[in-house]
Amino acid sequence: MDLLDLTERKGLPDALRVLLETFPREDWQNDPGYNGLISFWLERHLTFRRLLDEMTNETMSLLDKKSDERRFAGRISRYGGIFVEQLHGHHQIEDHHYFPVLSARDIRLKRGFDILDKDHHALDGLLNDFVGSANAALTKLDDKNALLPAAENFRRDVVRLTGFIDRHLTDEEDLIVPVILKYGTHGL
Repeated sequence: MDLLDLTERKGLPDALRVLLETFPREDWQNDPGYNGLISFWLERHLTFRRLLDEMTNETMSLLDKKSDERRFAGRISRYGGIFVEQLHGHHQIEDHHYFPVLSARDIRLKRGFDILDKDHHALDGLLNDFVGSANAALTKLDDKNALLPAAENFRRDVVRLTGFIDRHLTDEEDLIVPVILKYGTHGL
């Protein structure tokens, strides 16, 4: 068992949280180095969390019979498409630009960036499962007897994905924001 694997990890090891001690989360917005780049990046993370919450809530509404299948289909298609497309783009920018630049700023944290990169690959598989279960539910809109179990499977996949996404985003924030606060945004 790899305790640093996304599916097992409870947080980053203390050795990778060294800058977080100097730049605690509750002080970020008051730090003179806090800027538009950090704000924009954290807002992107908040958007991913909100989209997952919306899909969970929409699926629960269908399962609780507070919503109909057409509303469910429209919302899941829209939110799910935005979520997957935006998350893939976000990860590509991080993998190809931000992670290499930021990891070079503090060699003690390189292992943390390697963990985050590995997370992105793990999330690809989880996103494939998410898309598969969404499509399975969306193809059963005309058969309520098949739709509800498929929607429940989708709900479980969204809840599972939410936990892993939140773990990854939190760890990413705890590593990256302190690096930017300490070393600035030049080159980004």
